[in-house]
Amino acid sequence: MNKVILMGRLTKDPEIRYTQSAEPLAIARYSLAVNKKFKRDGEQDADFIECVTFGKSAEFVERFLKKGMMIAVSGRLQNNSWDDATTGQKRYKMEVIVEEHDFAESKAAFESRRQSTSEFGYESQVSSSPKPPSNGGGGFSAIAEDVDDDDLPF
Repeated sequence: MNKVILMGRLTKDPEIRYTQSAEPLAIARYSLAVNKKFKRDGEQDADFIECVTFGKSAEFVERFLKKGMMIAVSGRLQNNSWDDATTGQKRYKMEVIVEEHDFAESKAAFESRRQSTSEFGYESQVSSSPKPPSNGGGGFSAIAEDVDDDDLPF
């Protein structure tokens, strides 16, 4: 069984491309910073996981996900290999093919954190994101604002 579940923050705004076919297909690529369980020298360490999603899910990513957002994803691992044209060496790249996305923080928490970051002089490249649809379209589920952490199964 090939199943991956991750939760982390987007390291930058997702990159969206469309295929050149008669019916263009959206392809979204982004990187998640996923905290490691153990700290190194007292500081939190993270893995940076490359993710890709297609179709309606990619269009949703384009519309609603921004740098710094905490999301949870599930999908499968895919290993790509190719011969490097300049060195002739075999290259490998592992990425997650994302099938489902879930918001892992409220919009209010994200906006509050984004606002506090910009108050300290950091330039924020995160724009105000629209409210996600309540029906969870495109494989996404919205978390109600009044849900207590103790009520969540994770």
